[in-house]
Amino acid sequence: MIFDKEIARQTAEQLLQIKAIKLQPEDPFTWASGWKSPIYCDNRIILSYPMVRNYVREHLVKAIEEKYGTPDVIAGVATGAIAMGILVAQEMGLPFVYVRPEAKSHGRKNQIEGVIDSGQSVVVIEDLISTGGSSLKAVEALREENAKVIGMAAVFTYGFPVADENFKNANCDLLTLSDYNHLLEQVRDNGFLEDTTFATLQEWRKDPSAWKGV
Repeated sequence: MIFDKEIARQTAEQLLQIKAIKLQPEDPFTWASGWKSPIYCDNRIILSYPMVRNYVREHLVKAIEEKYGTPDVIAGVATGAIAMGILVAQEMGLPFVYVRPEAKSHGRKNQIEGVIDSGQSVVVIEDLISTGGSSLKAVEALREENAKVIGMAAVFTYGFPVADENFKNANCDLLTLSDYNHLLEQVRDNGFLEDTTFATLQEWRKDPSAWKGV
């Protein structure tokens, strides 16, 4: 669910301006999954731009407070959302932990780094949602420690139906600042791309796993 439509468009615009989101329909990216894509999103770039970083932190905090209230703990998904999660936790005056994709094979063999007690409420921070698989592994790890996951707040989602289904099946609420639909609206209204390129972006969104490029 989008927190606010105007914030969704403003966030998309800022991500485009700092090139955290890149659009290359004519020279598509290849994701780790093997999918060909006309878009690539790397929200870690936000950290290098103080004004954008502050904007995202401020509105993530506002979204969390309005949607979820004040949890006991903020958790970041490693590694992309650790820094943003810390910024959110600092702003809210809350403890912070982060969740690895899997437990370490050495030392204390932690998957969750930091202190979280059984029964504490948690909001999970994520930078980007694609299928939701890795994000929901963090939710599962927290639940295995008897944490009460209230929901997840993310900067951007592609809005794939598979992600919606995965979050529904995991019984985890998802709140994002922006998404692919609002990105397309911003691109269209600002004349950022030609009509044929815009159509390509729409076509990719229908079946990204099968898209082979223009």
